Amino acid sequence: MSDEASGAGLARDAAGEPDRAGADPHVLGPGLLPTPFTAEEIRAAAGTGKTIRLLVELPGGERFERVNRFSDCDAEGATLEQWRLDAAGAVDGVVTTERVTWRELQEHAAFPAEHTRRTSATLALDDGGLGTLDCLHYEARHGDGDASQPSRFWFALDHPGMPVRYEIPTPSGVMRTTVVAVERDAPEALPVAE
Repeated sequence: MSDEASGAGLARDAAGEPDRAGADPHVLGPGLLPTPFTAEEIRAAAGTGKTIRLLVELPGGERFERVNRFSDCDAEGATLEQWRLDAAGAVDGVVTTERVTWRELQEHAAFPAEHTRRTSATLALDDGGLGTLDCLHYEARHGDGDASQPSRFWFALDHPGMPVRYEIPTPSGVMRTTVVAVERDAPEALPVAE
């Protein structure tokens, strides 16, 4: 674990906690690896709104698309809407809506240094049009020993925010989610099933 991630070598405040003033904003606390992006970098990449289309591949072979849309962006956060698409590209099911902060989104990528390996990687996403991307790759182990299954996350340096691909182990196999499109323009109305 790096001294920066553990808080070793940092000045201490009155309570004995590391004084993080001037510290790397990618490091959110002791024992955590640096996040790929700061809250401010995520906010800047969202602009006035951003829509992300994702392909979800389940272990049994089922595939579907999901959409994450950020709107009402301000200095603190945004409104996040999420929904699944049907075969015609219309909303399939319930649209969920919640307010999220940029800091909360950054915290999603705060992995424990003790159980996570971070490397640089190149990832080819030719299917969705994002092309070949330079990424930070995080491999987080869950459980103990050789039987532990890693979760894998690829964060594209050119797309601050969520990972462009992540693979999560489940009891029936690995679930893979891949970003297929990112639109940074103001979001349009939800597509409606006819």
